[in-house]
Amino acid sequence: MASVDFEREKVLFRKYYETNEKRLIAAKDSFVDIVRSLVSQTGAGATTKVEGRVKDKEECIKKFQRKYQGKLEADEQPYQIRDFISDLIGVRIVCLYEDEVPVVSELLQRNFKILNVTDKTSAVESTEDSFGYKGLHMDLALDPEAAYLTRNLPSADLCFEVQIRSLIQDAWSMLDHKIKYKKSIPVDLKRRINVLAALFELADREFKEIRNATSDLMQQATVTQVEPEAPGQAVISGTRTVNAFNFMPIAGHFFRDFVFDDEKVDDFVQDILEQNSTLQKAELHRCLNENLKVVREYRDHMLAENPERTFSAYTSIRHCLYLYDQDKFARILSRRNRERFVAWLKANQQLAPATSQS
Repeated sequence: MASVDFEREKVLFRKYYETNEKRLIAAKDSFVDIVRSLVSQTGAGATTKVEGRVKDKEECIKKFQRKYQGKLEADEQPYQIRDFISDLIGVRIVCLYEDEVPVVSELLQRNFKILNVTDKTSAVESTEDSFGYKGLHMDLALDPEAAYLTRNLPSADLCFEVQIRSLIQDAWSMLDHKIKYKKSIPVDLKRRINVLAALFELADREFKEIRNATSDLMQQATVTQVEPEAPGQAVISGTRTVNAFNFMPIAGHFFRDFVFDDEKVDDFVQDILEQNSTLQKAELHRCLNENLKVVREYRDHMLAENPERTFSAYTSIRHCLYLYDQDKFARILSRRNRERFVAWLKANQQLAPATSQS
């Protein structure tokens, strides 16, 4: 039975916690699994971190004492500590970008009962002289009508708190919690912290803008047809030069069954440009179109002799570039691979002229 005796309620809460600790941990694991499964449906599952924890019992007591005890006892209102700890089970969702936070929030609202929502982003942004971390906190409970894909559903009486943040907001929150004496901090130091908070906010915004700009470049490269430049046509520097964005649709056209990893593409294109910084996307297209048949014959020959070898799309493109311009791309192949390829070309009377095609 509830009381206004804090010492008594502390004992009862500790007993409740210790008796139910295994159940709380199991519930936390289930909530994490459910949320992770739901987030994966947004397409951001691979880049979104979902983790959980059960709050330490002494931290729970300190939180209750700090936030609720005084008012409850002043009003002589009986209480049980556990009724005021909505984050006994906590789940944290860290998204890459700030505009993914409302998307995840909407997803959770469709699949759980919403007990309470605290928008710390709005709270911080509405106060000019305040600093603190941003994010969205939601108190949730299972929705009996939702079809959760797990065999071990937590008890219906258990709720949990979800914190949804961007990666930058999460980094700031960890720093923010280390700042002591926030209410008594000197004005000059407070201003410095506000500047730092603003820099974190700017970083969040810029990461999002860079993502959007990158996506736009990729879209433009995908929809733009590869067309050879007309004789005498002026080419604006950098507009038609091969880059990671326009490389992808060209390479994807010739290697439809090969998955090009973004980071590997970035390194590979950089390697190409270090040897020919003016290579145009139309030239790359022509290079593959004219030489890939020969390179595939060579690949089949190599794999027939050495079934355990690999000959990836990147390797094929390297050989095509060497055939296209043996002066500029003399180092696109290692010495051993180059010598082996040249010997095969000579044996098959397919050695291309060793002069520049440009």
